[in-house]
Amino acid sequence: MKESRYFYTPDAASVQQLPDEEAAHAVRVLRMHEGDDMMLMDGKGCYYHAEVTMATQKHCSYRVLEVLPQQPQWAGHLHLAIAPTKMMERMEWLAEKAVEVGVDEITFLNCQFSERRVIKLPRIEKIVVSAMKQSRKAWLPQLNDMTDFRTFVSQHRACRKYIAHCYDEVPRTHLFDELRKSSDSADALVLIGPEGDFSIDEVQLALQHGFQSVDLGQSRLRTETAGLSAVMMMQLSGR
Repeated sequence: MKESRYFYTPDAASVQQLPDEEAAHAVRVLRMHEGDDMMLMDGKGCYYHAEVTMATQKHCSYRVLEVLPQQPQWAGHLHLAIAPTKMMERMEWLAEKAVEVGVDEITFLNCQFSERRVIKLPRIEKIVVSAMKQSRKAWLPQLNDMTDFRTFVSQHRACRKYIAHCYDEVPRTHLFDELRKSSDSADALVLIGPEGDFSIDEVQLALQHGFQSVDLGQSRLRTETAGLSAVMMMQLSGR
């Protein structure tokens, strides 16, 4: 049986034409024709079984055959806030893998020891959309641009909040242990610092705003590895 092709169409319920970039992929790359089946994803929790009604060089129209609402694959809202690395391809890799594993929101943090203070969000958005389609996720994660660390932690967030760091003088517990024993909320937010870690002042500030001090194990991890580990732990605790 031929596998259905998936396309990101945020307005799938109200329009009958693929977005330009998706249409180009469908027609020029996949060589889809009138009568071919396709699956549309609106990124808001719904699939649409559709049929191609017209395919030209620049446009691909469709007719929705069936609306398929999806069920969430995990409990709560999973949010990773992370300081991007100097090499942006490592953050692009993280964004892709985090979406494949399952995450609801990613925020990029501008910290005291950050090596990178500007990111190209549109490029990461394309990677996230591609990962969503590849991994068949019904919801498109929210991406937030660079945000000042102090501003971010001071915002009120009614969820389980954790800051992962490497300071031995600040007592820490393992993130997964805390996630498993906490039952007050299914929502979780984890902060991951830059390669040089958060500053001690940033850790103390986070604790003052209700974040719990955690580690990710005995190994010292690169930023993108730490970020993916945190997402996996949130995923396991949310299922």
